[in-house]
Amino acid sequence: MKYLSYRPVDSMTSQTTIRCQRCLNQIEEHAMKYLCLVYVEEEILHAMPQSERISLSNESMAYCDELQKNGQLIGASPLHPVETATTVRVRGGKVSTTDGPFAETKEQLGGYLLIDVRDLNDAVRIASKFPAAQFGSIEVRPLKEDGCA
Repeated sequence: MKYLSYRPVDSMTSQTTIRCQRCLNQIEEHAMKYLCLVYVEEEILHAMPQSERISLSNESMAYCDELQKNGQLIGASPLHPVETATTVRVRGGKVSTTDGPFAETKEQLGGYLLIDVRDLNDAVRIASKFPAAQFGSIEVRPLKEDGCA
């Protein structure tokens, strides 16, 4: 999806002041991308009857399908359980790995959605309707589009 915003234009040209003011208000299209990090308590999910876990998974897939049809979903995926994580650190040029997550927490990163929406309000609305939000939390963060992590 593309949305409108204002961008400044170089006013150092030999245009009149009025013309420069119009230039300053030129419209440029752009999109806002947000990463929704889905955190869940794995213990709660493991304690659920299998039928409820399957239902939650089906609801999540249906919601992602809806977002994709609306052109709002760029990508999404659940993650394997936290015990499958490997943490990588480089200190003084030496690589070390640790089994497990970076930090022990009550909620674990369980998946993500990468969405393309108008603004933070839209991103929050989408995150709040994601089925797993009932069992954990969803961190919504805007993406910087000017480089690599």
